[in-house]
Amino acid sequence: MMRLRRQVINLWQFITMASKDDIFLITIGKIENFVSKILAIALVFVIFVALFDLLKFLIVDLFFTHPSLVFAAPLLKIFGMFLNVLIALELMENITAYLRQHVIQLELVVITALTAVARKIVIFDSKADGDLTGLAIAVLSLSISYWIVRSQNKGNKH
Repeated sequence: MMRLRRQVINLWQFITMASKDDIFLITIGKIENFVSKILAIALVFVIFVALFDLLKFLIVDLFFTHPSLVFAAPLLKIFGMFLNVLIALELMENITAYLRQHVIQLELVVITALTAVARKIVIFDSKADGDLTGLAIAVLSLSISYWIVRSQNKGNKH
């Protein structure tokens, strides 16, 4: 019974000490850093899978489907696969920038979003149900956001 009481007291002391602002913020920072590293590792896996899928698709399409070195698949599908890898690389840049500086770089986030919308425009099928107006508004909004962020960053560097 005495041992249980001692463990409860130790637990209470740990909780009160851990609840102090400095220690709490340090703990949260360590958790954020750990989660960012896990995300980076998972994203490396996703990048390699997407790259393997792209290379496999290109090799099969070029050499086995039509051995005349002509693409059987539409180029838009191939470009979409390339842009998927590029977007994943930009996401990796966002994560590594966060790990280096412990701040989310808004300029990188906006550029990644612009790339994702550009991918959607590149693979846009005019026959399918889709709203080109919405994509145009997204591009305009992201472009304005990028211009604002970029001009603010230039102003802070001088």
